[in-house]
Amino acid sequence: MKLLHLDSSILGENSVSRAVSAAIVGNLTKADPSLEVSYHDLAAEALPHLTLDVLGNPDGTPELAEFLAADVIVIGAGMYNFTIPSQLKAWLDRVLVAGKTFQYTAEGPKGLAGGKKVYVALSRGGYYGEGQPGAAVEHAESYLRAVLGFIGITDPVFVLAEGIAIGPEVREKALADALAEAGALTVPA
Repeated sequence: MKLLHLDSSILGENSVSRAVSAAIVGNLTKADPSLEVSYHDLAAEALPHLTLDVLGNPDGTPELAEFLAADVIVIGAGMYNFTIPSQLKAWLDRVLVAGKTFQYTAEGPKGLAGGKKVYVALSRGGYYGEGQPGAAVEHAESYLRAVLGFIGITDPVFVLAEGIAIGPEVREKALADALAEAGALTVPA
């Protein structure tokens, strides 16, 4: 099986999402050492914004080919200004391709990329979960769930670290809880 690991946080070594995504990958590869891992740091090697030549390329992009070849995808994402980093959005723009990962039908859009297991390590500075005051402006998890569902991935696993900007103690606990959750994940069958 092939595992594609993506990080998109601009915070480098200070990134909670990077620590959690690395823990997810570490746990999955420990459970199945035969996993072939490919890694991309989307912040260090940022893709340009979507252009017409990329959108109109019928063969897709190398990012699309790598995504289609992967069985497991691990995404590290911080929530910036209520949504995902633009570097991750640029990658998604190369993966959401009509005729490759989704198609339009008379009954509506149909996802073509089902069967992949996706884990998302998502960090948020405040509290944006259901029932929290910031829930109405949370557009990172909700966006990723919508986009992944659109291409047929309906059961992504989110490992959340919330409140990391509130203070050092809250950050430490949020990270510890997320790392513990990452350590309990299993390799898909």
